[in-house]
Amino acid sequence: MTRIILIGYMGAGKTTLGEALAKRLQLQFIDLDLYIEQRYRKTIAQIFAEKGEEGFRLIEQRMLHEVAEFEDVVISTGGGTPCFFDNIDYMNNQGTTVFLDVPIERLFIRLSIARNKRPLIKEKNDEELRAFIVEQLGKRITHYSKATYTFVADKLEDRSQIDESVDKFIKEIPVSYNPTHGSLP
Repeated sequence: MTRIILIGYMGAGKTTLGEALAKRLQLQFIDLDLYIEQRYRKTIAQIFAEKGEEGFRLIEQRMLHEVAEFEDVVISTGGGTPCFFDNIDYMNNQGTTVFLDVPIERLFIRLSIARNKRPLIKEKNDEELRAFIVEQLGKRITHYSKATYTFVADKLEDRSQIDESVDKFIKEIPVSYNPTHGSLP
């Protein structure tokens, strides 16, 4: 049984690396935010607007407990998921947690490009965005650092870098792998 749970700040590449890793290992991939949106038939932004952050975090915790029971899966969590309740401890008990560590400048570049798709940063100028990243990451790093492993995910900008990062991940992170789902390259 394989259960890999990716954590890290928004823009760290949890979904990008997670999808590629799951495909390579022939595992199911679940993006927790998308899972929540599909289950509730609303966007994360709509849920936040209707229920506030506290209401959203309760839903997120419930859905985390649901998907973290699945087997042979790679799970990409939301950036704040490990920072609330006992989520990080729960995830550590359920599987192999990996913090995707990315330098602030690389996060800034990635989030600048995707700014319009992210409600929390949509209205921020470059200076505000950089300050926001530094502040939020400073608050969250203690939770992220509780992951079982840390993986530097600074090279996910194109298909070649993604493939190289998956190779590096497989070499660096000891993952229990069930060969009934295929074989490693």
